[in-house]
Amino acid sequence: MLTAFARAFKTPDLRKKLLFTLGIMVLFRLGAHVPVPGVDYQNVQTCMDQAKSGLGLFGLVNMFSGGALLQITIFALGIMPYITASIILQLLTVVIPRLEALKKEGQSGQAKITQYTRYLTVALAILQGTGLVATARSGALFGNCTVGNQIVPNQSIFTTATMVITMTAGTALIMWLGELITDRGIGNGMSILMFTSIAAGFPSGLWGIKLQGKLMGGWLEFALVIICGLAMVALVVFVEQAQRRIPVQYAKRMIGRRSYGGTSTYIPLKVNQAGVIPVIFASSLLYIPALLVQFTGSKAGWANWVNANLVKGDHPIYMVTYFLLIVFFAFFYVAISFNPEEVADNMKKYGGFIPGIRAGRPTAEYLSYVLNRITWPGSLYLGLIALVPTVALVTLNANQNFPFGGTSILIIVGVGLETVKQIESQLQQRNYEGFLR
Repeated sequence: MLTAFARAFKTPDLRKKLLFTLGIMVLFRLGAHVPVPGVDYQNVQTCMDQAKSGLGLFGLVNMFSGGALLQITIFALGIMPYITASIILQLLTVVIPRLEALKKEGQSGQAKITQYTRYLTVALAILQGTGLVATARSGALFGNCTVGNQIVPNQSIFTTATMVITMTAGTALIMWLGELITDRGIGNGMSILMFTSIAAGFPSGLWGIKLQGKLMGGWLEFALVIICGLAMVALVVFVEQAQRRIPVQYAKRMIGRRSYGGTSTYIPLKVNQAGVIPVIFASSLLYIPALLVQFTGSKAGWANWVNANLVKGDHPIYMVTYFLLIVFFAFFYVAISFNPEEVADNMKKYGGFIPGIRAGRPTAEYLSYVLNRITWPGSLYLGLIALVPTVALVTLNANQNFPFGGTSILIIVGVGLETVKQIESQLQQRNYEGFLR
């Protein structure tokens, strides 16, 4: 990886793209430290210092915003509204025929879907911004903070509207910055910004574990966490690169005087076909009961059960439920994102077939069978990786912002691999030498 970056900086075109991307990342991090108008910054810092339990329900969103959410900055909502909008539209594509037709139209259809994603992102940013301001005003954002209800001193409608508009504009700006990286930089812009947000929390998280450690001044725990993190990265790289290659043979066809086809290729089915989406789905679903209890303030039996079993991440019921939800959503997302019948029909249309398997329905059944077989280890791997922060919370007495969490490692390794692949492909295009010189 480091060799690829070193060679890229020696190429003028790639150097400009890399420097442009780094500049956008720096600008993105600066915006994560600019407070929203109407917020008492001193009280926010006081509550941040008093929060000892990992900042509870908002931990996942805070991680995706690079810590900007709990500091209530202009980039407080981060990239989450765009991620949510993208997932919603991807799910609706399977249900709504109009969106499915747009997806099949190619680049023009994809441009319209992207435009719909932007509109939905702004709508979700308004909704989430309103919820965040209401939570901050009520003092529930930091739990038992002594000055939690003084974070927004002026609770007029004008101040509230200004805060919501500012955070919505911040989300729109993040979306624009991500598209700039995609057009003029290296890699997928939204993924790069997500990578930046998560990586920004690593130094403070690691240093916090060192300060809380008790063995050898905390350095032993620090070293154990580093070793654990490197092992997780190696495991994630190994599984993310693993794939089942199904061979496909295309029959030779004569069109006029030219011969087409007669080639061999393969369909790459990844072991982790769903990526990090099941972990996000499961985390979001588990937050809903606890959020309902927090906002309603109910003292009923169900509310007490939720507070006892589904709020603390180290509770056995929480861990088992979290693991089962990840496995379920892994199969669910693979089922809606990969259509074996559509792949089989396209292969049949262009004269392709899997050796030993008849074209058409038998091919679709075979692809479905293979996909189910490889999704099982992929879903179990996702569930185990996602539980690593919980195990660390119990064994190392770390806070819930454990830096090498399952979601963060999956995203960082995935984005890193894809970015390096793009750099290497562009380097090969520029440095390719043929047989004749």
